[in-house]
Amino acid sequence: MTDRLLAVDIGATNIKYCLVEADGTLVEAPRRRPTPYPCTPERLVSVVAERIRRAGVTRAGVGFPGEFADGRVLAPGNLARPGGVHTPVDPALDAYWRGYELQRTLCEATHADVRVVNDASLAALGASEGVGREVVVTLGTGLGLALVVSGVLTRVRDVGAAAFDEGRTFDQALGERARAEDEAIWLKDVVRAIRGFVEEFAATSVHLAGGNARRVTPEIFSDLDVAVVIDGNFAPLRGAARLF
Repeated sequence: MTDRLLAVDIGATNIKYCLVEADGTLVEAPRRRPTPYPCTPERLVSVVAERIRRAGVTRAGVGFPGEFADGRVLAPGNLARPGGVHTPVDPALDAYWRGYELQRTLCEATHADVRVVNDASLAALGASEGVGREVVVTLGTGLGLALVVSGVLTRVRDVGAAAFDEGRTFDQALGERARAEDEAIWLKDVVRAIRGFVEEFAATSVHLAGGNARRVTPEIFSDLDVAVVIDGNFAPLRGAARLF
């Protein structure tokens, strides 16, 4: 048990968590609970800290669904929407999140070594093979993006709220709501987005993670000159071990 840690993947819809071995192997079926809304920093810390304490571990790796660096929240993404992902951003809640020292607060609340990164970065740690320029895309409630160059995470822009095309952000075009409305159009948009990322980052391979990765097959990317690997929904949980 001493080598195990708790992996926590905070999503805009659900928080997934499970115990993993030091090599990233999942040792139990992942569990989940709904992400609480309105999601203030204190409320999220309470939920995540409770899971860490219950697990009885001394280490935990956490993925945060927004811009995150150096232990602090740069932008909270959908967590600034008080009624959930389909409600407007609350400017006051958004401002309250910015600069919040989530990593330090979780460490103090649990007396554990807790390390936090952006959720797409955590997925990249679990999916990347350490060769070439690997673009990792998470398909879930929204869209996440990470880049790994020769095994090293490289910071890239946060694309979720960025414009995908006229009138739609990447989250709106490629998130779960768009898929549920018209999966055929959603798949075409996924291909278009991936093609753009391959060109932008000179990718040598692409990894797809997140809950909706299972709805995609590599064959739809047959016109790309790079390999596309479907890594699925548990890549962030596997990646937690690589934070240590």
